[in-house]
Amino acid sequence: MSSENLISSAIVRKFADKLLDGLKLDVAIVGGGPSALVAARDLAVKGLKVAIFERKLAPGGGTWGGGMLFNEVVVQDAALPVLDDFGIRHESITDAPGYHTLDSVEMASGLIFGALQAGAKIFNSVSVEDIVFKAGKVNGLVINWTPVERLGMHVDPLTVIAECVLDGTGHPSEIIRLATDKAKIKLDTPTGNILGEKPMWVDNGEASTVENTREYFPGLFACGMSANNVMGGYRMGPVFGGMLLSGRKIAGIIAGRCGK
Repeated sequence: MSSENLISSAIVRKFADKLLDGLKLDVAIVGGGPSALVAARDLAVKGLKVAIFERKLAPGGGTWGGGMLFNEVVVQDAALPVLDDFGIRHESITDAPGYHTLDSVEMASGLIFGALQAGAKIFNSVSVEDIVFKAGKVNGLVINWTPVERLGMHVDPLTVIAECVLDGTGHPSEIIRLATDKAKIKLDTPTGNILGEKPMWVDNGEASTVENTREYFPGLFACGMSANNVMGGYRMGPVFGGMLLSGRKIAGIIAGRCGK
């Protein structure tokens, strides 16, 4: 066999093994933003089988660009243990006690690397077009390649079965919206539906991001800005402490559901 065939065969074989292994999971996470990556790492450390399905080519969510393409972000004291677990460096802000800056590219790449090293799998350029819904519970995802979705090609999807589905899609809460629109479920919110994100209020938004992180329907969880959108929380801009803590909180909740 030629070198070209050997290389191609190795890629196809290894990816096929990874995809087959990812079709049945303990936790399927949609969206590879910071809260999802923290959750994936923490869940994998606890021995759960977890995979992230990320629509874009590069995971990391809104982390890469920092604030308006100034690639620095801010976190609070409470989030430093999460950064330290990933080996991500940070620097105190002398005139803003309790706040710290860090390089957004290091943060994004560090969170991705940490999640993978812990044993989580990441499938990039994969879109979720539907959920699996059986016996009054969210049971998994319906996936396809992002280019297939964007080109409107008539190509049937594949399914992923998971005990828990985590919506980490950010501001749109795409998976929970699918569940409410198609399965007509009633969420654990005051109205039974998505309340919608409020305008920016940094302090309130940071606190509510963590507070709103939880299970909203059997088998369906939300973290980060997705959770804030579901419960009508405020947005908070390039401050990421609440996002990191949200990922850690939801990992603890899901691990408890799975007996870990």
